[in-house]
Amino acid sequence: MSTFLVILIVLAMAATLFALIKGIVTFLRTTEADLRAGPDGPSVSSKQQNKMMSARIAFQAVAILLVALLLLISRH
Repeated sequence: MSTFLVILIVLAMAATLFALIKGIVTFLRTTEADLRAGPDGPSVSSKQQNKMMSARIAFQAVAILLVALLLLISRH
């Protein structure tokens, strides 16, 4: 069971890293025109950055919960 949890933790950490890198790449590709919000609201780039930040936070939460579960199981 603990081996399975460790694999899940590594996968969650990899997903977190992927979302972080993709968010940074999106940020670096943002142009000045993207930064100016028009009448249509936030740009596609801004929406993508927010989406990646939310995904990163969710993956981090999953990883933390899995680590806590692993610690609880290993105590018994």
